[in-house]
Amino acid sequence: MSGFYVVTGAGPVGWTVAEQLAERGERVRVLTRSGSGPDHPNIEKLKVDASNPSPLTGAFDGAAAVFHCIHGSSYSAAAWGRELPAAEQAVLAEAGEAGAVVVFPESLYSYSNPERVMVEDSAREASGGKRGIRAALLRAREASATDTVSVVAGDFFGPRVRMANAGERMVPAVLARRPLQVVGNADQPHSFTYVPDLAAAMIGAAGLPGLWNRVLHAPTNPPLTQRQIAQAFATAAGVPPAKVRTVPGWVLRTLGLFSADMREISEMLYQFERPFVMDSAASEQQLGLHPTPLDAAAKATVEWWRSELAAGPGAGRAATGIPAGT
Repeated sequence: MSGFYVVTGAGPVGWTVAEQLAERGERVRVLTRSGSGPDHPNIEKLKVDASNPSPLTGAFDGAAAVFHCIHGSSYSAAAWGRELPAAEQAVLAEAGEAGAVVVFPESLYSYSNPERVMVEDSAREASGGKRGIRAALLRAREASATDTVSVVAGDFFGPRVRMANAGERMVPAVLARRPLQVVGNADQPHSFTYVPDLAAAMIGAAGLPGLWNRVLHAPTNPPLTQRQIAQAFATAAGVPPAKVRTVPGWVLRTLGLFSADMREISEMLYQFERPFVMDSAASEQQLGLHPTPLDAAAKATVEWWRSELAAGPGAGRAATGIPAGT
């Protein structure tokens, strides 16, 4: 593979992919509307709208892989349906012209039977709302003449992960020794993926043509309850365990009768009211990767949050990539 790569988006996933590539000596071009991205001698940052075909012309030339990490302007099925398919088709077309594989971070939304442990060959035919849009995007990638890899992750946590169930909704409260609120059930098993492990899997998959044109799972530790991951953050921070309070699903569903935002969140309540578990053993073996131990991942997450909170409100905020609440 060449030593040149393109990353679209500088949210937690795109940023981490770009950093990992640059730190191993690769040349990286990051495309965002704002020109944001990591500061590194090996990283070129350009202001480019990656959802628009015209500005992409020539942007991927010479790249071995494109890591497509942008997402919708809002967390809604309407925005996703309006924006995401066209953006992916623009990137796939330009990457095909350049001869580059396109690597996508992906969520668990598309899985048809999430009540079972989700593995790489589980059915991904969910319909309706945001779940149906994710399933349709996967079908379009499969139909594309351009080589692709989709790397599925559970709920995100880690440095730069803000808008997530294990992000700004949880870690700042743990550090401040405040009670925290979680949705659904605090004691149901749930898969959480450390974003640096997702980035490493995406980079690894890009370099293994035998794994292209399929769906892989990012290395992910055994499931945790929301209470347990909060405890892991508290242990890493050296503070007492947080008191965990739950917001029952019926409350959010009732609010959804009056609020479009609450309806979008309520659509995903099934993930927190019942077990929601993925298995990554097969992909780990194929990629030669394993998840970062929970204590080390929790420590890095806590250290990043402490740094951000010390820097003040809004410090270091970047455009989001794929929704962290997967």
